[in-house]
Amino acid sequence: MSVQIENIVLHKLIRKSDTEIELQLRDSLLGNEQAVANLIEDINRIYNNKSKAYGLFSSESLFEQSLKELRLGNQDFLNFSQESTKQLRNELAKYPFAEGGTVVFCHYRYLAVEYLIIAVLNSCLSMLVNEELNISETQYLDIDHADIIARIDITEWETSAESKRYLTFLKGRVGRKVSDFFMDYLGASEGLDAKAQNKTLVKAVDDYCQEMQFDKQDKTSARENVYNYCQAQLQAGEEIELKNLANELPTSDENNFMEFVKNSEYDLEDTFPVDRSALRQLKKFSGSGGGLTISFNSDLLGERIKWDPQTDSLVIKGVPPNLRDQLQRNSGSNE
Repeated sequence: MSVQIENIVLHKLIRKSDTEIELQLRDSLLGNEQAVANLIEDINRIYNNKSKAYGLFSSESLFEQSLKELRLGNQDFLNFSQESTKQLRNELAKYPFAEGGTVVFCHYRYLAVEYLIIAVLNSCLSMLVNEELNISETQYLDIDHADIIARIDITEWETSAESKRYLTFLKGRVGRKVSDFFMDYLGASEGLDAKAQNKTLVKAVDDYCQEMQFDKQDKTSARENVYNYCQAQLQAGEEIELKNLANELPTSDENNFMEFVKNSEYDLEDTFPVDRSALRQLKKFSGSGGGLTISFNSDLLGERIKWDPQTDSLVIKGVPPNLRDQLQRNSGSNE
């Protein structure tokens, strides 16, 4: 990835107590040194590899108003970042679990598209050995575990007012989502639900296979083709395009996948991001609950694994050897 950095600055939020966060504001922009470019490319690399939500600014967003002033030239990037960091400090102070960190504001261009990325990065201690083999402590930015990052596609925001996806942000994992207060700070709400789009796609593919009366082998092949197409798009950093995906599925004189989707109420966008977890359903069946976790390849259903909907039970033929060993040890049987 090669980015053209227009403006970049760092500020710092230092947690002092449950209700107090100290500000350390930089008074000048960073230069375009190689280390600066490496930082932004690393942030983007981590960001692109994590699950994201898609959103848009609400009508009352103070952040959006400030961004508009920046774009109109009524304030410079440094002042914009300083005032925005103050707003972020006020939002973070409401949540004792939210730590401080180094705040990165970067306006850059990539492939003729303008972006603004905002990240809050924690610092970690590490050991440094110098040329005299003496040990000292050093700090580094923990980019690999960053979970407070948002990116605004400025080009789409300015040219497509109806868009529900020009703002993307990472989703938190535990407790109250880390992303919640970050979205409050941005004055934004969730827009396009990529996971829901992918789940709907899986259902549409299965329904299409049933409509086409595919046998088990043809259905497995169709699901495999769709999965491979989506994985290729994911690896290339591209989105799913329905018209291209439709080419991966068999057609008949009376039916094709694009027409099937249009004539049904699936509410699929023409293009949408790949959600890796949702697409696993094309390859595997899995579920957990009540102390039980089960996962198996979808092509095993009806072969080694049979489901009886009347009794809500699974019959497994050919228990995996490592599981069989555990069962034998537990039962005391050597058979």
